[in-house]
Amino acid sequence: MRHGFVKVASATTDIRVADVAFNTQKICEALNEAVENGAKIVVFPELCITGDTCGDLFYQDTLINSARKALHIVAEETRGKDTLVFVGVPLEAEGKLYNVAAVLNQGEIIGFVTKTFLPNYSECYEMRQFQPGPKKAKWLMFEGKKVPFGPQILFQSADMPKLIVSAEIGADVWAVIPPSVLAATCGANVIVNCSASSEQVGISEKRRRLIASHSQRLMAGYVYTNAGEGESTTDLVFGGHNIIAENGVILKENGYQNGIIYSEIDIECLNSERRRNTTFQRTDAQEMGVICVPFELQVSDTVLTRVIAKNPFVAEDKTLLKENCEEALMIQALGLKKRLEHARIKSAVVGISGGLDSTLALLVTAKAFDMLGMGRSQIIAVTMPCFGTTDRTYRNACRMTEKLGARLIEVPIKEAVLQHFEDIGHDVENHDVTYENAQARERTQVLMDIANRFGGIVIGTGDMSELALGWATYNGDHMSMYGVNASVPKTQVRYLVRYYADTCQDEELKKVLIDVIETPVSPELLPPKDGEIAQKTEDLVGPYELHDFYMYYVLRYGFEPDKIFHLAKRAFEEEYDTETILKWLETFYRRFFSQQFKRSCMPDGPKVSLVGLSPRGDLKMPSDACAAMWMKDLEEIKESD
Repeated sequence: MRHGFVKVASATTDIRVADVAFNTQKICEALNEAVENGAKIVVFPELCITGDTCGDLFYQDTLINSARKALHIVAEETRGKDTLVFVGVPLEAEGKLYNVAAVLNQGEIIGFVTKTFLPNYSECYEMRQFQPGPKKAKWLMFEGKKVPFGPQILFQSADMPKLIVSAEIGADVWAVIPPSVLAATCGANVIVNCSASSEQVGISEKRRRLIASHSQRLMAGYVYTNAGEGESTTDLVFGGHNIIAENGVILKENGYQNGIIYSEIDIECLNSERRRNTTFQRTDAQEMGVICVPFELQVSDTVLTRVIAKNPFVAEDKTLLKENCEEALMIQALGLKKRLEHARIKSAVVGISGGLDSTLALLVTAKAFDMLGMGRSQIIAVTMPCFGTTDRTYRNACRMTEKLGARLIEVPIKEAVLQHFEDIGHDVENHDVTYENAQARERTQVLMDIANRFGGIVIGTGDMSELALGWATYNGDHMSMYGVNASVPKTQVRYLVRYYADTCQDEELKKVLIDVIETPVSPELLPPKDGEIAQKTEDLVGPYELHDFYMYYVLRYGFEPDKIFHLAKRAFEEEYDTETILKWLETFYRRFFSQQFKRSCMPDGPKVSLVGLSPRGDLKMPSDACAAMWMKDLEEIKESD
């Protein structure tokens, strides 16, 4: 539970219809197994103590009384165990029979959550035996003790107050306004569902989409546990389709088999999402009559089994990845199209180096010109060889421009830069920051003046990773009239260029684009060594896959350095040792804070990714903010790791 992760278990056990003793034994066995595997929240199916398909046997006192006794057995099984348990059981209360999820913790029954929406159509006839729960939760005298009874009860961890759990039952989640909506707005960030949903052709996909979308709408974790084999097959079949979701993402699921699935829900992530999203309106639980019940749960380390994506900006599913790439290119092109239309310009100027970023900018510009019905010959691609330019990148830049049908202009800047060095008294043999930045600023001057000459605008090539790290020359490559890559991280740039290569019809262009992808990332500001690139960006500033990972969690959720370090170790355990991960994390924070002044005056550009750095939108950050607290946290990590 440290770092906000809470391990949950969705457990469907073998049952026998109306055999309470057998069912209770299986529930206790599964409970013990889940606890041994570290589960802090364990959810069982609807009416699992008796079986959901008992029909009119629910009228029998023998079944109802046995279920009540069995509930005490399961409750006692939780004593001394560090877990919160939800188990489905029929409950007679106030002369009526209710379908409830009993909530158990440390040997006690701490709540009865009632089912609100009872289906009474087609194969379902629950209202024949059961009464819908009350509209609001109340206190019920149960065997001499007051126990909360009703919908939308909140269960809050005493040791981890940010963890608030609520429950609904079966068809409740299919309602127009499920009970979990109010529970979530009152603070619940984990919703559990004890369900008994039968299988039909196509229903599993509908169920999957519903649970995923509902968890996203509530910005919550959702643990859906379904009845499985063992239920009566007189008319229906139950498959045990269990789902664990978090904010729109299915973390784990199974189908057509009984058993237990596990995953970890990130409470800190959910709370961060709610905190920044002003459309998520909190409701006062007390005013709404929602009862909040404390429960015991010790804070301990959680062993992660869920996948921590190495590249959170890029979809892992291949089909979704293709869709996302096409959408990203379209967003970039549409943004540029509008700017070109508004400015009524005649041409667009792109500084083309043969590297990834300028390649993507040129591809996007070509797409925008196609949308406008303008000839690509009006795109001016400018190559500006200087001290660090290699034959490989130069040839790729020229060939790519030719294949895309743009106009190529070559402006060697070596002599101009040498003259500049002489003017300012800089030694050409001193390859310091002045040596590098003078070239970047000269290139920008050339691009701006060519744009003036041809009545065009300069298209920015710098990406979001470079902006986050400040890896751009102020008033050099940092500046343009419209930055099409400004919210595209470096790792995503690579995928977008690859996607364009895979979908283009020109085999020669595809070959060039693939070679660009395989070329080391470099500003090419230092002289080559033996004709090869001498200045590799990732050797100097660190691996972009790490920096993009850090950037995502810093900007998207505002996680503390310790948690980001913990996640990075999990995601990159096979690629980097902890010392390397920590080294570049420190570099990221140091540069992120010190380089804000460049982002404060960055050009316009379309938002493409989930996060952005625009001072007009996503990141309103003072340029002189102090990084001391974050650096202190990193020092503490060094000392403890």
